[in-house]
Amino acid sequence: MPRLMGVDIPSEKKTIFSLQYLYGVGPRVARELCHKAGVDPLSRARDLHEDELARLAALLDKDYVVEGQLRRQVAQNISRLKDIATYRGIRHRRGLPVRGQRTRTNARTRKGPKKTVAGKKGVKDLK
Repeated sequence: MPRLMGVDIPSEKKTIFSLQYLYGVGPRVARELCHKAGVDPLSRARDLHEDELARLAALLDKDYVVEGQLRRQVAQNISRLKDIATYRGIRHRRGLPVRGQRTRTNARTRKGPKKTVAGKKGVKDLK
């Protein structure tokens, strides 16, 4: 398995798809990388030579923010929002959806499993 930026990229997939296993590299950036480095995007990642891997690593390091550096940057942005107590920061702090989604129903991914609360007594229960 070839290694780029501390990540093992799958060797059986085409280079353009293998590069997308890096955090911060999507389809467009993967295409650009292959073009700039002079690597065939449709060849398998296992067929990459050491010099091609070195060129890709140098391009990633020089021109793009990926992997650990990008993760750190995103975490700093979120902590800045929390510190200055913006609406988005408060939503992050409370673990609720940040981008305006409804929370009356759904939002289970952000809120976690249901916490059932005892309901009010109904009209039938009073008789």
